Amino acid sequence: MKEQLGRLEAQFFAYAQMRRMRTVSRGDLSGSMLRLTPDQERKLLSRLARAKLVARVRRGLYLVPPRLPLGGAWTPDETLAINTLVADRQGRYQICGPNAFNRYGYDTQVPNRIYAYNNRISGDRAIGAVNLTLIKVADERLGETDEQKTADDETAVYASRARTLFDAVYDWSRFGSLPRAYDWIRADLAARRVRPAELVRITLRYGDVGTIRRIGALLDREGVDQRQLRRLSRQLRTPKNPIPFVPGRARRGNVDRRWGIVWNERV
Repeated sequence: MKEQLGRLEAQFFAYAQMRRMRTVSRGDLSGSMLRLTPDQERKLLSRLARAKLVARVRRGLYLVPPRLPLGGAWTPDETLAINTLVADRQGRYQICGPNAFNRYGYDTQVPNRIYAYNNRISGDRAIGAVNLTLIKVADERLGETDEQKTADDETAVYASRARTLFDAVYDWSRFGSLPRAYDWIRADLAARRVRPAELVRITLRYGDVGTIRRIGALLDREGVDQRQLRRLSRQLRTPKNPIPFVPGRARRGNVDRRWGIVWNERV
């Protein structure tokens, strides 16, 4: 952080705080009382970003702290960072994977980055000290969410509990969540935190054939009502090649012909 603000930097923060600006875009300062040329504006914002006094969201867009940090660099919180980035692209998102696993108590490990499905951006981003992994999906793959208000009055959008369990099976290769997710589903069914009908509905809406097979087989073994199971099995043709219940393990075990599953959970 700069030990002492220059005259222009001090004027910038006084102006931003007076106007209660949360973001500054390229061009916002050229017509202001600061009367900066485009080149002066660009250099000022670049200096402030390098000094970690503002956070670069993308080229030409910066987050500004509500007050000047004392004695250290400033970084936005995670919710402000992702909300600003996605809103700038007029998109939607939902926090998923390891962050949702931790939120619902499935995993005690606190992720060092935010994972989010969204309909605009793909890849890794950094905004201040916030690291994001953005997974671009089609609009119709977003849904089943739960909102959480932060102390700063921002709204974080998470995948719901049931959607998180589904994602742990559907996106197992990305999140490394099988076979642990099967135990999470069993525990939530037993505790009635998730209803079988809810999990079936989400699986039918968002699932592929492999996910329908695996969740159907699991629910069948857990004694779920056959009416719910038939909703899943009707989406399947008679499988010719059974898939492993736990991907990546040897296909050794009994074969469930109804679901086309090799029961290799204990291999």
